[in-house]
Amino acid sequence: MAWALVIIAGLLETGFAINLKLSDGFTKLWPTVSFCVFALSSFGLLTLSLKTLPVGPAYAVWTGLGAAGTAVYGMIFMDETTSTLKLVSISLVIAGVIGLQLSGSGH
Repeated sequence: MAWALVIIAGLLETGFAINLKLSDGFTKLWPTVSFCVFALSSFGLLTLSLKTLPVGPAYAVWTGLGAAGTAVYGMIFMDETTSTLKLVSISLVIAGVIGLQLSGSGH
């Protein structure tokens, strides 16, 4: 259950990063409000999961999902450049998180 919370929190991190961009320096009301909702939800779920999970692997999954999700969203929906190097780098972030989990440090 705790890992499910981390995964959801990581996806919510993508939401808060995107809304941070859309808020234009907190000058636009609804993206700012959305940023706050996503950020509080993401941090809240991460906090709950850390009651039972080790901080290193949980934080790696949270940030990895958030970073990869934000980069992919930006390429698909925000006209950010897509390149082979960028896609390989996102894959390496995900592979690193999986490798950390498989190494046994998450148990």
